[in-house]
Amino acid sequence: MTTLEEDARAVLPAAVFDYYQDGFGAQVTRNEATAAWREWRFVPRLFRDVSRVSTEIELFGARLAGPVLAGPTALHTLAHPEGEAATVRGVEAAGSLLVLSARAGRPLAEIPLRRPWWYQSYVLRDREITERQVRAAVAAGASAIVLTADAPYVHPRPVPQAGALSPATRPVGSEQDPALGSAAIAWLAGISGKPVLVKGVLGARDAAACVDAGAAGVIVSNHGGRQLDRVIATPRALGPVAAAVAGRVPVLVDGGIQDGGDVLTALALGATAVLIGRPVLWSLAAGGADGVRDCLDLLRADLARAMAQTGLPTIDDINADIVTRG
Repeated sequence: MTTLEEDARAVLPAAVFDYYQDGFGAQVTRNEATAAWREWRFVPRLFRDVSRVSTEIELFGARLAGPVLAGPTALHTLAHPEGEAATVRGVEAAGSLLVLSARAGRPLAEIPLRRPWWYQSYVLRDREITERQVRAAVAAGASAIVLTADAPYVHPRPVPQAGALSPATRPVGSEQDPALGSAAIAWLAGISGKPVLVKGVLGARDAAACVDAGAAGVIVSNHGGRQLDRVIATPRALGPVAAAVAGRVPVLVDGGIQDGGDVLTALALGATAVLIGRPVLWSLAAGGADGVRDCLDLLRADLARAMAQTGLPTIDDINADIVTRG
């Protein structure tokens, strides 16, 4: 267990900690997530000027301090009284970007979204609900839509809070559509007028198909091991997905990323940026907005150190030559 997890566990009710932390089944996927990044080793470049190192990137027109984004996770109000309102303040202070969950604990009107942010969406059985949610997000300033495509059915787990997001009280038709097809990508792009990224891509064939269907980006993700156990670890899927996309659109990745070395490995394997989920929740629980800011700042600083030591002054200098399978 990381220090962040320990700090969060000390302040969170046990049921909330378990809700965030748990994976599915025997939790094979959940437990191997971080170890899979450590299968790679660096091959540093020598005699490179790293007196100045920049981690800045541009993504869909947004200039970001580093390639580390806050991924979509539900119900931040379980971790902190201010919920997503505190999270977004921390994310923005770090010069990063939040992907706001469709199942946030606070309504859009109560979240002070100012910097560029993206909205995570499911496509529900009742398409009108999805359309209302997406249009509201765009009206509130969302600059991209992230379609989560890897959860045709939601693995039931007790939500440690009653309310509108509890499965027992969700409106009829608000379950994910298990008949979802790739045509939903163009549909979401049409109703939003924004780029649509597909999250949950683990195979090269699916990655290429998503781009062919109009996806503006793909996110390599196994849903944190929460929906299906023994799913391939994301660093093992990343290289083939990036090769299939072949630079046509950005490739992002999440799952088990804990430090700057993990981030550097992801970028070397073909990712444009990474998303972190649970570390943001742990930081929010233990330190509120300041904790979220510190989490992202520390990851970015750790990445900068790793880049300097491997002879890489900018993100554009990172390529597959600087990693090898250990």
